[in-house]
Amino acid sequence: MPSALDSNNMQVTMTDTEYRRIRDLARRFSGIKMSEDKRDLLMNRLARRLRECDVRTYTQYCDVLESNDSEVEQFTNAITTNLTSFFREQHHFDFLKQKLIHELFTRKHTDRVIRVWSAGCSTGEEPYSLAMTFREAVPEHAGYDVRILATDLDSDALARAKSGVYSNERIEGLSSEQRKRWFLRGKGANNGLVRVKPDLAQNISFRQLNLHGPWPFKGPIDIIFCRNVVIYFDKPTQKELFKRYAEILSPNGHLFIGHSESLFNVSNDFELLGNTIYRLNP
Repeated sequence: MPSALDSNNMQVTMTDTEYRRIRDLARRFSGIKMSEDKRDLLMNRLARRLRECDVRTYTQYCDVLESNDSEVEQFTNAITTNLTSFFREQHHFDFLKQKLIHELFTRKHTDRVIRVWSAGCSTGEEPYSLAMTFREAVPEHAGYDVRILATDLDSDALARAKSGVYSNERIEGLSSEQRKRWFLRGKGANNGLVRVKPDLAQNISFRQLNLHGPWPFKGPIDIIFCRNVVIYFDKPTQKELFKRYAEILSPNGHLFIGHSESLFNVSNDFELLGNTIYRLNP
């Protein structure tokens, strides 16, 4: 049995059998589908976990995964990709600001309750961008109860999101007005960092959630952002996920997906409005 780490703490090759087993575990625990070309990436990301668990083979590590729930969380954190930015895919936020928010406020003028879900929020830039968009479109929400649920599988990324702390470089793409209005600049030991102002964060709830598992809420949700998430799932998992989204969305609810994603041959529950923006069919 090849060891995962040699005596000099150097990484060696993962066997085909070990890779298949780890891929199966990734699919079971998170719904993530790992392709054959991800082996080196997995080895790099899991090397630390083997050291932390004091095991020397991937077979031994898989045994740990199947017997230790706490390690499952560390495993999913390690294999999850967190690539995001403020106002990523700007056209989605333009659509919200120029059309959808005002449409929502008109349609829901009676109960004045609006619910938004950032599914796969990563380190938080997406839900904070959503909050900024709502606040800037209609100041103080004009008496509306706007709540944003931000969820992610990766507990480490979620902790960063909840902290609302970013480097100055992360907000360089924002306007000077946005930087001044929504962020506090760090001083002294925190020089070079910014923190989201409490006023912006107050309407966002961060929760850890595995999209592949049960959801502890029923909806209805008016807007779902699930961008650059389902590309890691196989087709059956995608179909089931979008079916569940359709069930939890409010009538005329909207779904936003990533630029490389599509509902073609995956779901017939949505009407394409263009630019990876969908509306729930009547």
